[in-house]
Amino acid sequence: MSLNPNTGSIITKEEAQTLIAAFGKKFPGEVVASFIGENNVKQILEQDNCIGLRIYNGYNDAEKKISLVMVGVDAKEQDMLDGNIIYDKMVTCPPICAHNGLV
Repeated sequence: MSLNPNTGSIITKEEAQTLIAAFGKKFPGEVVASFIGENNVKQILEQDNCIGLRIYNGYNDAEKKISLVMVGVDAKEQDMLDGNIIYDKMVTCPPICAHNGLV
């Protein structure tokens, strides 16, 4: 399977809830969601040759919680690292969760 700007699939609310519930059962007490602002996502996507995002699962030992790492991916399916934008330190749920969210 190759990567392209259309990689990914739309799923239903119920499918999303099933996946999230399974994560919660397997990893109780962990971060269940992370938020990053649209301007930061745009900064990554607007880089030359960026076709999408790769989101890595990381762990912040100091805070004892999951910390996602987001990086652009180029047309050669490579992470855009040196001199490019990489984000983490997103706002997590908990503590800030949607009142009408999937959880």
